Amino acid sequence: MFTATMIAKPGMLEPILANSIRSAWGGGELRWLSAGEAAEFDIPKMPDNHWDVWGELQKMSVDLVVQETEGRKKRVLVADMDSTMIAQECIDELAAEAGIGDQVVKITARAMNGEIDFEDALKERVALLKGLKSSVIDTVLVNRITLVPGGRALVQTMKANGGYAALVSGGFTDFTADVAAKLGFDENRANTLLHVDGALTGQVGMPILGFEAKITAVNEITARLGLTPKDVIAVGDGANDLGMLHLAGSGVAAHAKPSVQAECDIRINFGDLTALLYVQGYQKSDFVE
Repeated sequence: MFTATMIAKPGMLEPILANSIRSAWGGGELRWLSAGEAAEFDIPKMPDNHWDVWGELQKMSVDLVVQETEGRKKRVLVADMDSTMIAQECIDELAAEAGIGDQVVKITARAMNGEIDFEDALKERVALLKGLKSSVIDTVLVNRITLVPGGRALVQTMKANGGYAALVSGGFTDFTADVAAKLGFDENRANTLLHVDGALTGQVGMPILGFEAKITAVNEITARLGLTPKDVIAVGDGANDLGMLHLAGSGVAAHAKPSVQAECDIRINFGDLTALLYVQGYQKSDFVE
C-alpha cells in the first residue's frame, strides 16, 4: 500500500484538485490533514505517471509525495541547519560582516550544488575569515539568523510522540548550539571555528563534519537508540546532505538545490518544515509548538 500526500501553503490546496488526483489514481478516501493545506489518500501501487503528475502540481505550487504507507512515521529526525532549519548560510553571514560576502557566497553556492569538494570549500572560506573578531558571531546570531517556519513544530511534535531530534550541520557549533536550544533538538553536531585571543584563526577544527560525517551521525545515533536508519526522516538542501538523505528511511530535499532534488524521492518546495509532519501522516491538530 502507498500513500499520496499533497501539500501547499495554507489555503492554496483546492479540494477539487486534491479529489481529481485521488480519482485519477483510483485512491481511497481523501483525508484532510489540514484544510486547504495538506491532504492524503491511499493507493494500491506506485502510479506509473507519478513524476509527470508531480511536475504538473509543481506548476500549481503544490508538493506531492508518494511513499509506502507502512513505516512512514519515523522515530528519529536528523536535520541539516543552514538553509534548512535556518534561512541563511551562517558562513556567508559571517563573511558579509567581514566585508567579503560576495566572494564567499559564490564558493558556498558551488559547494552546495556539488560542483566542488565540500571540505576544501569549507577550509577556503574559513581561511578568508582569519582575524574576524569572535564577537561578530553573536552579532550575526542576533541580527542575521532567522528560523525557517515550522521548524519548532516539527521538532517538538516528533519529540512529543517519542521521537529523537538531532541537528547535524556542516556549519559551526557556535550556531548549532543556539539553534538547537531554540528549537528543542536533543543534540547537535557541527564543525568548530578556532578562536585565539578573541579572533578567528582562519582554521576549522578537524576532522571536518561533511558528507561522510553526516552518514556516520545517522548510523551512530540510530545504533545508540537501538534503531536503524530506516527509522529516520532526514532533511537537507545541499550536496553534502545527499549521503544521509539516501541512507535515511525518508530523505527529504527541502527547498533544495536542483541537483539535490534530482536524487531524492521526497521533495518539498512550497510547504514549510511542517510538511515533514504531513508526509508522516500527522494532522495539524497533532502539532506541538
